[in-house]
Amino acid sequence: MQTTPRLESFSPLVGSFAATLILGSMPGQASLAAGEYYAHPQNAFWKIMASLFAFSVSLPYTERCQRLLTEGIAVWDVMRYCRREGSLDTAIVEDSIVANDFVTFFASYPGISRVFFNGGKAEQAFTRYVRPQLGQHALNLTFRRLPSTSPANARMPFAEKERLWHELLPGV
Repeated sequence: MQTTPRLESFSPLVGSFAATLILGSMPGQASLAAGEYYAHPQNAFWKIMASLFAFSVSLPYTERCQRLLTEGIAVWDVMRYCRREGSLDTAIVEDSIVANDFVTFFASYPGISRVFFNGGKAEQAFTRYVRPQLGQHALNLTFRRLPSTSPANARMPFAEKERLWHELLPGV
């Protein structure tokens, strides 16, 4: 009998002018409880986004999301469902992963040309569960892994994460 909780990710945060997609693996417990992407107070995601796109990290969640949409940034997770105890990617039960429908997503948002992975697990899961389904469409996309903004990635200082995340900016 399966005792590990089955988790479900959020709908994508995406606007009609999206050009860049940021992919996580699966929201952590704090995010799932809050119903918000990157809700853990120690996650560097919103602090980095605020720095890159010149807004206050203290804005309400809906306003921070709107700022990303205005910048052509979409946010989603590779996994639609998985089983995991706690919040760590290392605790995800591999054979429980069900990926989101990226074929339909990319068809619905053809302006997306760049995909950035928020950490290694997102990249690994996308490569294994999604990329084979994309076929020729994958040729039109640029993929890049960035350091995880998770507090679990404590070995990399914030300033270094922020520097590397500058690749999100157009023309960088």
